[in-house]
Amino acid sequence: MPRIMRRKPFGARPGAPKRKKKIRVREQAKCRFCRDKVKEVDYKDIASLSKLITQQAKLYSRKRSGNCATHQRSCRQAIKRARFLALMPYVG
Repeated sequence: MPRIMRRKPFGARPGAPKRKKKIRVREQAKCRFCRDKVKEVDYKDIASLSKLITQQAKLYSRKRSGNCATHQRSCRQAIKRARFLALMPYVG
């Protein structure tokens, strides 16, 4: 049976060249509501609001949803209104 030899990680050998870290710069994507030039998010638009909540009906964070601060607050208020009017569930 052949013996499997483990290699040392790159750079661990003496005299081996060191790896340079590559820095990736990603452009900031615009908020979906800013792209459509929406002033305030409508509570009756259930299709767009349902994309902003999890299966347990929790609101996604700004980082996860990609919204700006203004539209995230507006989305939060719209979801609360839609829940109060029984257009959306409180619990998934």
